[in-house]
Amino acid sequence: MGTNTDPYQPIEAGYRITRQVLEVCLEARHPVAITTKSDRVLRDLDLLEEMARRKLVAVAVSVTTLDPKLSGKLEPRAASPAKRLAALEKLVEAGVPSHISIAPVIPAITDEFMERLLERAGDIGIPSASWIPLRLPHEVSPLFREWLDVHYPERAGKVMSIVRSIRGGRDNDPDFFTRMRPSGVWADLFRARFNLACKRAGIGKAKFELDCSQFRRPEVGGQLRLL
Repeated sequence: MGTNTDPYQPIEAGYRITRQVLEVCLEARHPVAITTKSDRVLRDLDLLEEMARRKLVAVAVSVTTLDPKLSGKLEPRAASPAKRLAALEKLVEAGVPSHISIAPVIPAITDEFMERLLERAGDIGIPSASWIPLRLPHEVSPLFREWLDVHYPERAGKVMSIVRSIRGGRDNDPDFFTRMRPSGVWADLFRARFNLACKRAGIGKAKFELDCSQFRRPEVGGQLRLL
């Protein structure tokens, strides 16, 4: 949940659709991996704790920067960096398998926060981390360029030059197998920085194993027990 659109957007506070989905998944013992930018995930901590005990859930929280002003420019409707890190800390304390995703990494704008974010994640006790470079598919590219011209006109040329250098000379690599794996000198540099920062922070390469063997098909016309 959350790879295409965040399951904890502001509207979720009223509609509670994500919570209902999690309730169904718990009833059916269906494993779930959640990715979000919101601390609203803590609202469902009771469900997540129970699912974690059964090895049915893992939660990744995406954090882009430690600068609240920059975060507000990039993601004006998302939780602040401090709230996201606090949410990760509470998830770890509750025993919910948790992961920090440094994404998107924007060259010359947010990459400077990589080491400090991983240091903070290590202090919290997060066992795994990842980074994803900026992707500019389809209509996102002109929107991002416009954003650059408004907020960072003096860096726009450098930012786009690096973005293209890690995407084979294009704004975006649409290939399914390589779009998440940038290449080139700048990509190698970011990768080396990330690996070194993880090592210093004590963050390993933990993989969360979700248990798919518990799944129970719901009875037609019936309702499964919650516990």
